[in-house]
Amino acid sequence: MRKGSFKNWQPIVIGLAITGVIILAISGLLGKIIDTAASPLVDAQTWLSKRIQAVEDFLTVPRDVTVLQQENSDLKNEVSQLQAEILILKQQVSETDILYALLDFARTRPENKYIAASVIGRDPSPFLNYVIIDHGSDDGIFKGMPVVTQQGLVGRIDAVTATAARVQLITDPGSLVNVGLEDAKIDAQVSGSISGDLTLEMVNLDANVNQGDLVLTSGLGGSFPPDILIGQVLTISKPENSLFQQATIQPVVDFSNLRAVLIITNFKPVDYSILTENK
Repeated sequence: MRKGSFKNWQPIVIGLAITGVIILAISGLLGKIIDTAASPLVDAQTWLSKRIQAVEDFLTVPRDVTVLQQENSDLKNEVSQLQAEILILKQQVSETDILYALLDFARTRPENKYIAASVIGRDPSPFLNYVIIDHGSDDGIFKGMPVVTQQGLVGRIDAVTATAARVQLITDPGSLVNVGLEDAKIDAQVSGSISGDLTLEMVNLDANVNQGDLVLTSGLGGSFPPDILIGQVLTISKPENSLFQQATIQPVVDFSNLRAVLIITNFKPVDYSILTENK
C-alpha cells in the first residue's frame, strides 16, 4: 500500500523539484549554489594542476639547461671565429697599407730599382740584429744590397740562399754607416750596439750638432746610396779627453714591427777590403 502511494507521489515530487530549479535559476540563486558546491572541486583541480606542472618543470629543466649550455658554447665559438676573421682582415689591410707606402717611396726615387720582400724571421740571438726575408738569389738578390722601407734605411743583405736572405740591420753591433747631417756639412758614422741603440760617432768637437738634426747616408765608402734617412739626433755628449763628440740617434724605422722591405737591386756596393788587407 505504501509502495503504491510513493509511485503516485513521484511525479509530483519531480515536478516540484523541476519547478524549484527553474525558480532558483530565474532568481540567480542556482549559479551561486553550483559555484559553492563546485568550489572544492575547482580548488582540488587547481592544486593538482600546480603539482603536475611542478613535476613537469623538474623533469624538463635539466634538459633546458643542457640546451642553453650548448647554445652558449655555439655562440662563443661563433664569436671566436668572427674575431679571428676580423684579425685576418686587419692584417690584410695593414699589409696593403705597407705595400702602398713602399710603392710610394719607390716612385719618389725612380733612379733605383726595387724588389719588395716580406720579413719571415728574426735572428734569435740577443746580441745580433738580423731579419730573414723571403727573397734570395733566384730573385736577383745578392750580398751587400741596401735594404730600405718607406721610412728610411734598414740595413743591407748579409747572406743569401736561393729563396731567402739575411739582412743585417743598422742597429746590429757590427753595422757601421757613413752619414752626414742634413743641415750641416758634417761627415760622421752611425754604429749599432748590443742594445739596438744607434750612436753618431766620429764627429769633430767643433762641429755644430743640434738636437733634432736629421741624419742621412752620405754615400761615402760605397756601402749605401746617399741621402737615405736614418734618424734624428736625440742627445749630444762630449766625453772628457775625447777628440770627438757623440750623439744618440732615434731611428725612423720601427725595427720591432718590421714586416716588409725594399731591396735596392741596381746599387752595387764597393768592396774596399782588398785595399785594406795586410800584405
